[in-house]
Amino acid sequence: MTGAIDGFDPAFFGISPREAAALDPQQRLLLEVGWEALEDAGIPPHVLKGSRAGVFVGATNLDHAALLDRLPPAQQDAYAITGNLLSVLAGRLAYTWGLQGPCMTIDTVCSSSLVAVHLACQSLRAGECELALAGGVNLILAPESMDGVARTQALAPDGRCKTFDALANGFARGEGCGVVALKRLRDARRAGDPIRAVIRGSAVNQDGASTGLTAPNVRAQEAMLRDALANARVAAGDLGFVETHGTGTSLGEPAEVVELRAVLGAPRPDGSNCLLGADKTNLGHLEAAAGIAGLIKAILALQHETIPPNLHFRATNPRIRLEGSALALATARTPWPRGSRPRL
Repeated sequence: MTGAIDGFDPAFFGISPREAAALDPQQRLLLEVGWEALEDAGIPPHVLKGSRAGVFVGATNLDHAALLDRLPPAQQDAYAITGNLLSVLAGRLAYTWGLQGPCMTIDTVCSSSLVAVHLACQSLRAGECELALAGGVNLILAPESMDGVARTQALAPDGRCKTFDALANGFARGEGCGVVALKRLRDARRAGDPIRAVIRGSAVNQDGASTGLTAPNVRAQEAMLRDALANARVAAGDLGFVETHGTGTSLGEPAEVVELRAVLGAPRPDGSNCLLGADKTNLGHLEAAAGIAGLIKAILALQHETIPPNLHFRATNPRIRLEGSALALATARTPWPRGSRPRL
């Protein structure tokens, strides 16, 4: 890999060494993971040139741009701009592979990558694109951002997300990137593509006014869940697993369980449960990439027919009430086998 930078070969993606030197590592990571998503789908990137393939990327972190700002002006060039704009995170993929469908970077903070997936699904349904790459990326590169988050007092002192646990005292920041290749189901079947999972529906809204700018609004989130079920044409009692936001904060989990209980928690005639998972206990909070990490975890749970347990769990947060509901915590490895009914 001649000319590789930290394992990244810019020439492979048609990037000059000079441009690569100013490139936000989040762009590098998206190129590599986007390639892997297409590879997993059995789609050679070169066949997409000129096609109506879309790119939808969730991102919020501008750490690398902050680092470049410290350099003397003489050491900054045009590549410092194009290499670090949030909009170019999505644009880089479209440019590299010649994709001519919708292309956008979405910044809704922690929900960014799932909003990206939602918009990709809408675009596919509207016929704006035939294939969509959707996902998110988050890298922590500058100390200032960590210092800023630390001042919110939302970080766990031990660096662990203890979701749903009585000792939950904050989240741990995480880094990562995830990309999925999406098609309309009929098109994927016609092409003989490998189908990992089906997204039946989705919904997006905003908390609006609540007790604080970063505080959840239970009623708004209940409405969003009901809208998602309606859009997917799925009954609440059919869900067997929910990958939660699950940050491990004292405020977040009790509110999240209240809304889940209101919409999904009615006891079921067959006595079955809906398990609640939280991949932040495994990976930390990937911020703009948190949602895509949860989506990929859910897909892997379907593929391996197993729901993995949440880590760092000892005793349920006393402010969380699950008794008398169909909700249960994923505290142990749980089989989730294929059966006569779809697993949702």
